[in-house]
Amino acid sequence: MTTFSKILGKTDTSKTLSVPRKYLESLPSFKGGHAVEFQAIDESGFVWTFKCSIRKKGHPKPVLSKGWRAFVRNKKLKGGDKIKFSLNQTAATPFYRVQAEKEVKIFGAIFGYSPIIATFP
Repeated sequence: MTTFSKILGKTDTSKTLSVPRKYLESLPSFKGGHAVEFQAIDESGFVWTFKCSIRKKGHPKPVLSKGWRAFVRNKKLKGGDKIKFSLNQTAATPFYRVQAEKEVKIFGAIFGYSPIIATFP
């Protein structure tokens, strides 16, 4: 999977994470359904379980719901922070990685992003 990264907006941190549609094929197979659960490992080695769902009708708009808000609270994420998901296919058993990064501002200007140091749920 090409790394999926997104700068978080208010809805992403308060409700669900809207996943760009172009990354839909990089997610686990929905096997004809409209929802799938998958696990992702964060930088501290903690495994998070997320539920990704798509609309039953119309164009599929993938969103992460289950597990997402707990991840946001644990990492203390807010709008402007960044999230990255990637799939490691080189391992014997492919797995997802998730990384959260805090927005770094200097004198009000965005300077970059810094990985969040591990915290445990």
